[in-house]
Amino acid sequence: MHSSIDLSLSFFVVLAAAGIYLLYQMVRIVPQGEEWVVERLGKFHTILKPGLNFLIPVLDKVQVRLNTKELIQQMKAQEVITKDNAVVIISAVVFYKISDPAKAVYSIDNFELAVANMAATTLRSVIGNMELDASLSGRETIKAAVSEKISDHLEQWGLSLTAVEVQDIRPSDNLQEAMEKQAAAEREKKALIMKAEGEKQAAIAKAEGSKQSLILEAEGKLEASRKEAEAKIALAYGDKEAMEAIASQIQGGDAASYLLAQRYVDSVKHLGNSANSKVVFIPTDLKHSLEGLAGGMGVLFGQNVTQQKK
Repeated sequence: MHSSIDLSLSFFVVLAAAGIYLLYQMVRIVPQGEEWVVERLGKFHTILKPGLNFLIPVLDKVQVRLNTKELIQQMKAQEVITKDNAVVIISAVVFYKISDPAKAVYSIDNFELAVANMAATTLRSVIGNMELDASLSGRETIKAAVSEKISDHLEQWGLSLTAVEVQDIRPSDNLQEAMEKQAAAEREKKALIMKAEGEKQAAIAKAEGSKQSLILEAEGKLEASRKEAEAKIALAYGDKEAMEAIASQIQGGDAASYLLAQRYVDSVKHLGNSANSKVVFIPTDLKHSLEGLAGGMGVLFGQNVTQQKK
């Protein structure tokens, strides 16, 4: 009696345990942000969405649990050669999501590794078709080109590209050093050019000043010569008028001799007043000139006296 009861109890316990196990195998609760790939008898069967799901125990099996949130693929910094054979170091990040879990599992072995390799290869290809200056300043161009090239491949793998971001792009250490030396040389060259230009302008200004000075000096000399010529002309006209006046007063006298003698007397007087040593040369016709001067003065004085008496 007790044996049969024990057997019945044991059977009930085993049956209950089996029922609990089957129920556990049949019910699946998928968390938010995940999707599960289910195979039935080794073949793809369905995708379990977030929430309560039911499976057939033994026949159905959860093969892969996928994260449907946005995934981040960090690309390590790598050296890339530009079109003009310069080496730059670039690092980037790829943002993507799983759009088709079945394709992500069955169309490629490891989609995360595939995304990383595809992005790195595409990045090298894009940079390789750009000049150094364009690559350093063209982050937006690089992002657009890489996104366009890898989006189709990701779609074939059940993935959707969200964004590609270039974290850093810079010249390699050797290239950076060479660029700094070139920049220093350019700055030195510019400084020399500016210095030479300054010296050139200074020389031009100096030459222009000298030119203006010479022009002013020449104009001064020209004006002085003109004044001197005018003075000589005025003196000549004065002498002419004096000679004519004297000639009109001296009947038959030599007016020129009179003026010459008068000038000579004035010169001797001026020389006598000078403190310097004096050497006087007496012209051979001094007697004649003085006689002319005396005669002329006598005539002039005589005529003046006659005029006063009248």
